[in-house]
Amino acid sequence: MAIEYRITLDDNHEFSYRIELNRVYDPVQAQAAPSWTRLDYQRCSNCPLSRNDFSHCPAAVDLYQVIEDFQGLPAFKKAMVWVRTPEREYTKQVGLEEGLRALLGVIMATSACPVLGKLKPMAQNHLPFANNQEFILRAVSLYLARQYFNFREGRLADWELKGLVRMFQQLQLVNQAFWQRIHDTCEGDSNLKAFLTFFSMSSSMTYSLETQLQKIRPLVMSAGDNFE
Repeated sequence: MAIEYRITLDDNHEFSYRIELNRVYDPVQAQAAPSWTRLDYQRCSNCPLSRNDFSHCPAAVDLYQVIEDFQGLPAFKKAMVWVRTPEREYTKQVGLEEGLRALLGVIMATSACPVLGKLKPMAQNHLPFANNQEFILRAVSLYLARQYFNFREGRLADWELKGLVRMFQQLQLVNQAFWQRIHDTCEGDSNLKAFLTFFSMSSSMTYSLETQLQKIRPLVMSAGDNFE
């Protein structure tokens, strides 16, 4: 199962990527990656990986080619982004920042990083160019579906979403460390701004979950009593 991205700049320069969703860490591939992908370089404070098993950060190894491809390009540069998932295709003309945010997000969520791996269910139902409301709705919906199955199968269910907040607190630590990794190696601002936008969407779940829930409440409740 794979997701394909094609990003065409306004000068017709084209970049193509195929993201296999069920990837594993490849130590041979990791050795060919640049030094900023090493596990100990700006390592996440909550990284659970062993240095004996991982010489490099799995997510950074997966990301470095995209980072290098777009290094030095301005975030406001226009791009036509085409995305194909197993179910459908999307095409949108966007600023490079928005296209990169979608691409970087799906690569990170399907990496061998055990913290980012919490987002893999969202990546398997990838929605490129999602706005903040869509991001919140999808994250909460998937989390609550998991709690339903926990409840039905005799495990403790977290209906108050406390675990969701904890999960995004952990993701926020990863985002902050990645920001520093990218900041140290990038000349332009496109990669940085893409990460900053992704970071902002994730952090909203940590600092103001109730506020975010109130934003999606009108949409969820718009059917009135018809779902009862």
